[in-house]
Amino acid sequence: MTAATHSSSFPAVAESADAVLLGLDPEQREVATTLRGPVCVLAGAGTGKTRAITHRIAYGVRSGLLMPASVLAVTFTNRAAGEMRGRLRGLGAGGVQARTFHSAALRQLQYFWPKAVGGDMPRLVERKIQLVAEAGSRCRIRLDRNELRDVTGEIEWAKVTQTVPADYPAAALKSGREVPRDMAEIAQIYGTYEQLKRDRGMIDFEDVLLLTVGILQDRQDIAQTIRSQYQHFVVDEYQDVSPLQQRLLELWLGDRDSLCVVGDASQTIYSFTGATPDHLLNFRTRFPQATVVKLVRDYRSTPQVVHLANGVLNQARGRAAEHRLELISQREPGPDPVFAEYPDEPAEAEGVARRIRDLIEAGVPAGEIAVLYRINAQSEVYEQALADAGVPYQLRGAERFFERPEVQRALVTLRGAAHSGANDPLLEDVVELPSQVRAVLSSSGWTPEPPAGSGAVRDQWESLAALVRVAEDFARSHPGATLADLSVELEERRAAQHAPTVQGVTLASLHAAKGLEWDAVFLVGLTDGMMPITYAKTDEQVEEERRLLYVGVTRARLHLTLSWALSRAPGGRGSRRPSRFLNGLRPGSAAPGSRIAAEGGSRKRTRRGPVLCRVCGKTLTEAGEMKLMRCEDCPSDMDEGLYERLREWRSTQSKAQGLPGYCVFTDKTLMAIAEAAPSEEGELAMISGVGGRKLQRYGADVLAICAGQEPGGGPGDDA
Repeated sequence: MTAATHSSSFPAVAESADAVLLGLDPEQREVATTLRGPVCVLAGAGTGKTRAITHRIAYGVRSGLLMPASVLAVTFTNRAAGEMRGRLRGLGAGGVQARTFHSAALRQLQYFWPKAVGGDMPRLVERKIQLVAEAGSRCRIRLDRNELRDVTGEIEWAKVTQTVPADYPAAALKSGREVPRDMAEIAQIYGTYEQLKRDRGMIDFEDVLLLTVGILQDRQDIAQTIRSQYQHFVVDEYQDVSPLQQRLLELWLGDRDSLCVVGDASQTIYSFTGATPDHLLNFRTRFPQATVVKLVRDYRSTPQVVHLANGVLNQARGRAAEHRLELISQREPGPDPVFAEYPDEPAEAEGVARRIRDLIEAGVPAGEIAVLYRINAQSEVYEQALADAGVPYQLRGAERFFERPEVQRALVTLRGAAHSGANDPLLEDVVELPSQVRAVLSSSGWTPEPPAGSGAVRDQWESLAALVRVAEDFARSHPGATLADLSVELEERRAAQHAPTVQGVTLASLHAAKGLEWDAVFLVGLTDGMMPITYAKTDEQVEEERRLLYVGVTRARLHLTLSWALSRAPGGRGSRRPSRFLNGLRPGSAAPGSRIAAEGGSRKRTRRGPVLCRVCGKTLTEAGEMKLMRCEDCPSDMDEGLYERLREWRSTQSKAQGLPGYCVFTDKTLMAIAEAAPSEEGELAMISGVGGRKLQRYGADVLAICAGQEPGGGPGDDA
């Protein structure tokens, strides 16, 4: 499990400012060298946005144009902020502040509270959900566990949108919120929660932002002090900014325009927390002179994965869709995405576990595999299936790596061994740093081979094994490093929350997977009602669900499997349908808006049985074979002449548009067209790889070629 690039954990420090620019593509270089005025970077998934902005900051610092202490880089998670600090340190810009909005605001609030308010600052609420439960009890409103979580989420949304308890019902109604209880009851709980905090001298994380905004609005002297400290701002994931965070950013910035924002409207998936892409999409309106750079070169995923990701967004609607980025893969071709249908959820989980075990046996590390689902409740069946298959796994969202008890004990043990040096009996006759670490951690439970099965013992071993891998990486990049040097590095990583990878298959919700990537990704439970989720009622809510699927697809580097089950339990009625977002993308489905879908004919009905080879009758499982509706080694009835004419036409199209040929149609899609020789639009729409957008753009040309005519109308030589 890694964040958005595949690079060394310990990069060598660049020798000069110009060296910082080495290896950047033209668009990334433009971002890095545009250091004046407002800059808006529209960056698609996997296009190296973090690389671009960290190199921008480092280039400014190394060239003397930016003072490290004058730069504030803001992102949305502690993990992302820690990764950014690590990269900046490696690029020779270690003095730059990289923080979350909450972290930066809390630091400022703690510093200025005595001057602005006086006395001790209120304590932070550690367990907000417990206080919400008490507020509900005082209001004589009983909440179950799920309602408690959802009501807490509603309170958080109200606060980041700057909505007071009395105004909550009207604001929630206007925003189309899917509320867990009566709106008046939630408003009552919200008001009681706020009163409990005041009575006990406590504040929550949303208060940190609200109070900082209040102080900066009321105290111009304090605002000016902060503005004199920070003169250059960089905001990552700008599509996820809430109105409250945007207001804080405006107060930090003042009347200046030294601001660089980075985002992708197609990855806006947190609107339920108050996030909105409007600030990103309106950036040029606010700053007409802004430099806008688009990053569309995808370095993460294969052409096959990128093609599917583009296909998901091709059917999108709304303002965010109007600004979507068409990604272009920079990687070598890989396997086609696999679409798999199962009779029930346990069968789906077992099938996924078998496929994961096969990948691990083929050499894919367990830590480079993820199973992603829409809601956390879906994880249990996959935990059981992986445990039964003997595959280690980890749940994303558990406690932070450096907060685990076994990790904290290991760090103390390593520091003690570093101080003892040659006097430590564990280090007798052990010279190399990784061997020293393995010897020291053997006293804490590390062994050369992992323990059998899963559970707490295996989890603890995985934590220690991750520290061993850090030592191995550190020794390779720092020849001659000592145990004391490694202890310092680990302490810096702990402070930055820059956790190492734990070797186990990751189980995570699609929301929790944002910003991460793996070699192999399994998107599971893709049925209507789950994707999109049942409570997505409005067009805007459905489009956010589509973007969530897009985020899931773009987490995969090489292997991608999309699956669904026709019923919940074995023997159940198979009444579920595959996600509507897969229409026109999965084999045997028609694109939305095609003639078949519009007429509601027999082809509109979702396939319920397995896909069978039309030559030998064998069940097909690979996407490429399902696209052709036959086994790879079964004889083809393809019209070779038609296939060659289609290839020539594709070559002309790709050159005219400056795109690789596969972005027009893949070879498999051309083969499928040549075998089917469609005579009308509905038949062409049935072929996998011909989505709605491509049907509209290329359909007339392809049908003309199939009819023996020249693209664009007139009869060809073979007419």
